[in-house]
Amino acid sequence: MSQSSNSKDKSSAATDSIKQAESYKTEQAAEKATSESAEEMAPEKIVVDEPPPEPDYPRYRVYPGQPISLANLDPNASEKYQKKKHVEKQLEKQRLRLKNLQERLYAEHKRSLLIVLQAMDTGGKDGTIKHVFGGLNPQGCQVWSFKKPSDEEFNHDFLWRYHQRAPQRGMISIFNRSHYEDVLVVRVKQLVAENVWRERYHLINEFEHMLSLNNIAVVKFFLHISKDEQKRRLESRIEDPDKHWKFSSNDLKERQFWDDYQAAFEDMINNCSTAYAPWYIVPANNKWYRNLVVARVIADTLEAMNPQYPPAEIGLENIVIPD
Repeated sequence: MSQSSNSKDKSSAATDSIKQAESYKTEQAAEKATSESAEEMAPEKIVVDEPPPEPDYPRYRVYPGQPISLANLDPNASEKYQKKKHVEKQLEKQRLRLKNLQERLYAEHKRSLLIVLQAMDTGGKDGTIKHVFGGLNPQGCQVWSFKKPSDEEFNHDFLWRYHQRAPQRGMISIFNRSHYEDVLVVRVKQLVAENVWRERYHLINEFEHMLSLNNIAVVKFFLHISKDEQKRRLESRIEDPDKHWKFSSNDLKERQFWDDYQAAFEDMINNCSTAYAPWYIVPANNKWYRNLVVARVIADTLEAMNPQYPPAEIGLENIVIPD
């Protein structure tokens, strides 16, 4: 072998070694960022002095590799709390924490929070938004509802319209229904082939991973109600004239697919609850308990994020406001 060939081989080996080192650095950076995101999304390990917290929300979290069955989870669960009056002070405390933490998040203007709400019809998404987030500053909080996609949305990839509504820095965004509709209703109604919706679990995980690595914390709630409770809530909408506007005959059609939706929700949660974007299955037959659990999870998540007010302008202490 010539001296020239040996020189080329050495040069090629050195180049490969540099490439491998760069690849390793990139991989390590991604793993570090993912690990940091995951730590924030287990807030009970950061902000709770003596676990378990009250309410004990970690019990409702779904951990990767530990699949759940909705049929085995009690939607009437409420721990030690028995009535609405038992949670009123606690709920007000969490609302105040949310208000203060939101102000810090908005002022810091570095990170943001995406909250996903999913449920069966009448599951309480609107009620949760009203009773948990009602005291937040509207400048720093947006609610987005996703219906049937428009022609423009339909002609893009399925995640396109959701990405546009991801929160800006300093903002809290609430998805009232979300990108998960594209593995729920499309599956139950057979609007796309099975191989299409099955592939979307991976795409959704990658989407949420990307958001978390871009300083958007993602926390997701499935509001778990029973079929009997849904029936009761539908009946109350019919009986109360002030609730007639909430009732749609389409709700009865959707109710016929109850078991299919339960299976779809189970697969959605089991495939897409990750360390960096966890699902919580919240018992939601008791609205007051649902509100308390959601409020505490979000308040603790924000506290774990620990947003800070930006530093004051230098020399502010010497400024005198003229008359």
